[in-house]
Amino acid sequence: MSTDIFPLWLVLLDYLLGAVMWTLIGRSAMNLFLPEDSEFFFMKIFVRMTNPFLRIFSPITPKFLIPLLVPLYVAWFFYIFRFYAMPYLLGYSVMGMLSFPLESDIARWLYAIFGGS
Repeated sequence: MSTDIFPLWLVLLDYLLGAVMWTLIGRSAMNLFLPEDSEFFFMKIFVRMTNPFLRIFSPITPKFLIPLLVPLYVAWFFYIFRFYAMPYLLGYSVMGMLSFPLESDIARWLYAIFGGS
């Protein structure tokens, strides 16, 4: 579990930021197949959850981006913050690519289910 390595507040913050980032990525992926105003339940949820973040980042979002790429652009900011700013704020010089608590816990969980010995 990540709380053995990182403080609980950091793990919770990373989970929140990671969930927002992956939801934005999921919205872009779903937009490949469905319009934004689709009646599909999951698309409605993705749009409802991510629209506030898209509005917050709209002043710094380039106008030339096609709508499909806007959620990915915003997700990039969450990735950058998680990868660079959080370790810096905690005093670490480098945490490494695979040290995101959310993704590390998911990888451990998947390995426990599908992994070997």
